[in-house]
Amino acid sequence: MPRASSFSRFTRGVRHTVRAFASTRHPVLVHIVPMRRCNLSCTYCNEYDKTSDPVPIGTMLERIDKLAAFGTSVVTISGGEPMMHPEIYGIIGRIRHHGMIAGLISNGYYFQPDKIKRLNEAGLDYLQISIDNVTPDDVSKKSLKVLDAKLVNLQQHARFKVNINSVVGGGVANPEEALIIANRARELGFSSTVGVIHDGDGLLKGLTPREKEIYKEIKQKGARSYARWNWFQDYLVDGGEYDWRCRAGARYLYIDENGIVSWCSQQRGTPGIPLMEYTTADMDREYHTEKWCAPTCTIQCVHQVGHLDAWRHPQVSLAEYVKRNGNGLSKETVARVLSSDQ
Repeated sequence: MPRASSFSRFTRGVRHTVRAFASTRHPVLVHIVPMRRCNLSCTYCNEYDKTSDPVPIGTMLERIDKLAAFGTSVVTISGGEPMMHPEIYGIIGRIRHHGMIAGLISNGYYFQPDKIKRLNEAGLDYLQISIDNVTPDDVSKKSLKVLDAKLVNLQQHARFKVNINSVVGGGVANPEEALIIANRARELGFSSTVGVIHDGDGLLKGLTPREKEIYKEIKQKGARSYARWNWFQDYLVDGGEYDWRCRAGARYLYIDENGIVSWCSQQRGTPGIPLMEYTTADMDREYHTEKWCAPTCTIQCVHQVGHLDAWRHPQVSLAEYVKRNGNGLSKETVARVLSSDQ
């Protein structure tokens, strides 16, 4: 399995970025879920359960192969908690086998030195850990006090990039602790980002004046990187809307544990087509059609991908797209997508 070096990540990142600008006919980023189960129960999270089994490795490899056939650039493994999957290293290795960039989103609890070394060997490129507070509370156990030793392990052993993300507006007792978390990330040599909490549809929830101040202060910290392409949040934090072209379902895909393609983690079931049945025609439709939830969407990864095509191809309604392109869509697909606009 290929190891990921800094030079390798850079050159592959440049190559995939050039491809993203040169062609719109492939996914840039895919989030894929190999396991919905999680060891934690954060009160604001709607992306986990306590009972589901891991997706069989053969099924996961078929899905990775399908994404490679689409020409996907980046595959990020999320959950649930993906480090609970017994074959997580094989999944990462398959992503790298196809020349795609491999990312992982985790709650940070499973980064003992031996597991970090296995992630190195598998070829992991990027890791993101979300930390919500300094000490555990009733809202979240993703706490700096609990995870700091794991962060030190990562500093000492990881050959992949590490980003620490804080979320403001999640209901934690002391939102000022997000500043402490961001500072600790920088001390350890990691990048840091900040997000704003969303509701069950991925839309903005209101922030208090102090939370707005904290958001702006954290955003000023840390080096520039692709992970910090999040200026859209500035409009939302101040109570506005953001005018953009969401390319979810095309340039960004969310694949749940059942193999269903959705716009994102908060719009699960739309368009609701199995990945193994998904086609370039489906991606063309989603690329060119508007999304009702876009103006107040807070899903960072979808926005970041959308920046690549912000300058081209204005979107139209689904009805207008069907009018222009004929009846190539099944009645079931049209019904699913139209129902999401209600």
